[in-house]
Amino acid sequence: MALTKAKKNAKVAMLATELEHSTSAIIGTFKGLTASKDFQLRKVVREAGGSYHVVKNKLVAHSSKGTKVEAALQGLKGVSSVAYTSGDPVALAKALSTWVKDNAEFTFKLGIVDGKVINVAEIAALATLPGKEELFSKLLFLIQSPAQRLATVINATGRNLAVVVNMAAEQGKFGAVAEAIAEVKAPAAEAVAEAPAAEAAAAHVEEAAAGDQPSGAAQPENSTATQGGEAAASEPVEG
Repeated sequence: MALTKAKKNAKVAMLATELEHSTSAIIGTFKGLTASKDFQLRKVVREAGGSYHVVKNKLVAHSSKGTKVEAALQGLKGVSSVAYTSGDPVALAKALSTWVKDNAEFTFKLGIVDGKVINVAEIAALATLPGKEELFSKLLFLIQSPAQRLATVINATGRNLAVVVNMAAEQGKFGAVAEAIAEVKAPAAEAVAEAPAAEAAAAHVEEAAAGDQPSGAAQPENSTATQGGEAAASEPVEG
């Protein structure tokens, strides 16, 4: 049943609104696709963050004017369907490529990603690339990796030290070390303890030596001086 002009305009306007914000699209064709498989295909596209429509070539060409997917939707021939998304083009390509492997009734015509038209081989290559979520995960891992490695090294150092300490304790090595340290410290401690006694003994000897010295040892010189003085005083002074 042919569409009236009003219905055509309504479909063009609706499709134009949906395509306006789309950045990627994959155009395909099919032959003998059952209603149940068509339903499965639409579900696969929705789960990949896209939308899917079977389209009339002229209508979709008109609806896509001024959009980022316009270049891929001009001059289409035969039966055409379009899956489009404003999200991750890799996710859409992966989902469609996986579904097509088990459903030969559907084949690709071409695609477009951010204004660049791609062929069937490039659609297959696109499906092998990591998606945005996978790329973000890898990027996050790279950002966190240095900190994680540092924490691992620090933890490993602590664990290794604990293992060494436990092994040394089990083998009694700490006791041997302690005994060696004690042997080295003992003579030094004895010397420090004996030092005050030695000093006291030396002081006692000095005092004893000072006490044994004769008290008049310095008197001869003094007595001579005195006697001389007395003699000089007794001599008469010549007039």
